[in-house]
Amino acid sequence: MEPLLELRGVSKSFGAVRALRDVSLALYPGEVHALAGENGAGKSTVVRIIGGEQEPDDGEVRLDGTPVRFGGPRDAQHRGVAVIHQEPSRFPDLSAAENVFIGRQPFRVDRAGMRRRAAELFGALGVPIDPDRPARGLSIADQQVIEIARALAADARIIVMDEPTAALSGMEAQRLFRVARGLAENGSALLFISHRLDEIYELCHRVTVLRDGAPVTTRELAGLDRDALVRSMVGREIEQLFPGRRSEPGEAALEVFGLSRAGVFEDISLTVRRGEIVGLAGLVGSGRSEVARAIFGVDGRDRGVVRVGGRTLPAGDPRAAIRAGLAMVPEDRREQGLIPELSIERNASLPRLRSVSTFGIVRRSRERALARTWTDRLGVRLRRLADPVTTLSGGNQQKVVLGKWLAGDPAVLIVDEPTRGIDIGAKREVHGLLSELAASGVAVLMISSELPEVLGMSDRVVVMHEGRITAELDRSAATEESVLRAATGGAS
Repeated sequence: MEPLLELRGVSKSFGAVRALRDVSLALYPGEVHALAGENGAGKSTVVRIIGGEQEPDDGEVRLDGTPVRFGGPRDAQHRGVAVIHQEPSRFPDLSAAENVFIGRQPFRVDRAGMRRRAAELFGALGVPIDPDRPARGLSIADQQVIEIARALAADARIIVMDEPTAALSGMEAQRLFRVARGLAENGSALLFISHRLDEIYELCHRVTVLRDGAPVTTRELAGLDRDALVRSMVGREIEQLFPGRRSEPGEAALEVFGLSRAGVFEDISLTVRRGEIVGLAGLVGSGRSEVARAIFGVDGRDRGVVRVGGRTLPAGDPRAAIRAGLAMVPEDRREQGLIPELSIERNASLPRLRSVSTFGIVRRSRERALARTWTDRLGVRLRRLADPVTTLSGGNQQKVVLGKWLAGDPAVLIVDEPTRGIDIGAKREVHGLLSELAASGVAVLMISSELPEVLGMSDRVVVMHEGRITAELDRSAATEESVLRAATGGAS
């Protein structure tokens, strides 16, 4: 069988940095092919070459066995290639149907026909989205379905899914997998990128591993030991993802009493002590992130008290929270954690501009030294600190967000999905850093949708269901069964 799309000996450099070295990859009809590797391994460059955003320096791209040079993303789309990104592009004020056919409408738009065809595509994908519904209110999962429908409307045969489940709940991810399997069964070739090994083993047939821009292996997943896959990705043994440590909590650092917001969460009370990591668990939509935002002051609250180090914080005042020693790493790094137009060094130093300024003027040498300290400590892979933060991979962007808040030496750190979109090796680094912070006396409140992370990192687990706390479990009592039971509204 001939592959629909193939990379042969592809290399790509950016200045002195070799992003890809002699990479070969074949995508066959009816197959879901995984692309695995740590952040910075070259996966994003492969995606950009397949999607027509970049051209290889050496090697070739073959489409149906014939060498091809894409003239840009639109040319690749016209030739049957579609890329579904982790954070879908959308036109929020247009309808779902208009988003499916954006850029493909004739001069005279047949709105009735467009709505009818969109409904057919949504039906074929098994997702009943109203074609007339505005895109603004759609979930990430539904936005991705719209992108897949857009690909089908354009007769795409090669579909790249780049970290598509990073922002999805378990049920939404399963729905996406059903769609992906259906696409493969109908003859499409899929390239699937995920840091979650469970997803790779559940969905994919073969895997290609990249490390430092070079191919390590391509093989069938059936019979491939997970430890062997991890070793090929990171080039070393991952002996323990969650570092062991002894917890000796001190006095209360963060105290929350009766925190409520109508229709969102009700009567939330919790305490995090110095030197302790408390996991805040629950299903997507349980109100975990909303509680964190209200504690930090980004969102308001109807009633309740928040204290940091015994100091009562005013509602809706993040600056007061920061002054009291509270820091928060948000879930959505692009929208809430970074300013994409600014450099790596400026993003890394934003909360500390006063400390790197003299009479209100930022001293570049101080700013760069501060940024260098934390990018080095967190192992951020970059070319230059002066480059835009958008030049970094997703995991390295997350590290910059972590570093900019840790530079302020917080007493309490709230981290919302700290390892979302981060590869296995980097996860261990972040887990190690959080453990070090707790050991140094920082109080950590960690929100995570990954149950192994919650169980592996937390000294105590607070579980939410539909805006209320349903359980508080010590490390010894917190199991997958007990947390899931409480997260679904059952007794702990």
